Amino acid sequence: MKIALVTGASAGMGREFVRQIAGSAEYEQIWVTARRADRLEALKSELGEKIVPIPLDLCDKASFDTLAEKLKGASATVALLVTAAGLGKYGSFPILSEENAELMVNTNVLGMMRTVRVCLPYLQSGSRVILLGSQSSFQPLPHFNIYASTKAFTLHFGRALHRELRPKGVTVTTLCPGYVDTEFFEVAAKSEDPEACTNFSPLYPVDFVVRKALADARRGKDMSVPGANVKMMRLLAKLLPHSLVMKVWMKIK
Repeated sequence: MKIALVTGASAGMGREFVRQIAGSAEYEQIWVTARRADRLEALKSELGEKIVPIPLDLCDKASFDTLAEKLKGASATVALLVTAAGLGKYGSFPILSEENAELMVNTNVLGMMRTVRVCLPYLQSGSRVILLGSQSSFQPLPHFNIYASTKAFTLHFGRALHRELRPKGVTVTTLCPGYVDTEFFEVAAKSEDPEACTNFSPLYPVDFVVRKALADARRGKDMSVPGANVKMMRLLAKLLPHSLVMKVWMKIK
């Protein structure tokens, strides 16, 4: 059975990925995971019986045993894996609570990495993996330090994994969007320094970003950078000293 598996499917980018692939005949089922079971059930009610809700907390290692058992029991082939579960919290490292700092690392890094590891045996030639990175992965970001660092890990991990899985015929695309119109900012502001970042322009529509990511994954690209502004930010981060990039960030954040 060919499936798509989307983490973080209860809101934002994850939910939009599910909506955009729901009509595809390529997947017999779409497995959707998140902590909020009610939202997953609402997604099933909206999109139909192809949606299989699997409530999981990716900060709980036991969740991955549950996922592994379900994959094995279904004899599934993961034709598409989207790791959209993640979050950010505003604030510099000295200000952030240990709880918030570790929550970002556990979700954005360990949760993502463990999801990929559990799914590896079920990826076959033609399977595609999309990891959710960020434009913040291109350079260090003071006052958004931990989040940007987790996304830098995601980008490097994803690009190297793309090369490692290429002999198997599996592609890995790391999506690096700019500011996207989701509830991300509301969650990020629930921190010790909610006013650390206030300039979210330009704000890209979530459907545009997800459509570009799916198209780039089908092309086998190892990165998806949606929007001219984000592409310019990536170029500048490559050409300019990071000390200068951080100085500019401190003026516009």
